Amino acid sequence: MSQESPELEYVGFWPRLGASLVDGVLMFIITMVLIAIFFGEAMEEGYVPGLTYLVLSYGLPALTIILLWFKFGATPGKMAVKAIVVDARTGATPGLGQCIVRYVGYIASTLTLGIGYLWIAIDARKQGWHDKMAGTVVVRRKADPAPVQFDKPHGEARG
Repeated sequence: MSQESPELEYVGFWPRLGASLVDGVLMFIITMVLIAIFFGEAMEEGYVPGLTYLVLSYGLPALTIILLWFKFGATPGKMAVKAIVVDARTGATPGLGQCIVRYVGYIASTLTLGIGYLWIAIDARKQGWHDKMAGTVVVRRKADPAPVQFDKPHGEARG
């Protein structure tokens, strides 16, 4: 038995792309600052350290994103578009395992020339392959626009 939530809507491709761009820029800045702090002088000399560099470049962003999904249901980019990642069956915050599978799904979606992300545009529930793998959907509250009211132009009697 399915349960509908009339106050929520699935978040489509363009808002999610914008959210991903925000997250990508933030993670890039944080990663570059940390790499400069740890390896600035060494990198100026053309030396790029191995394991620590890999951990900062790939491990830290992955861990950060997974923990943000698990703790808040959203990354800063998703928060900016008022979207959250939820379990597709229950609507609850996804479990840690789901968050890890979702991140691994990002890799699969990327390695297929982005088809896994483009899938969001054609899927009825706006799920990318990473969402399908993890059993998640991305939702937000439906917009409830306030009515617009204008003052009467000058010269007209106010009533």
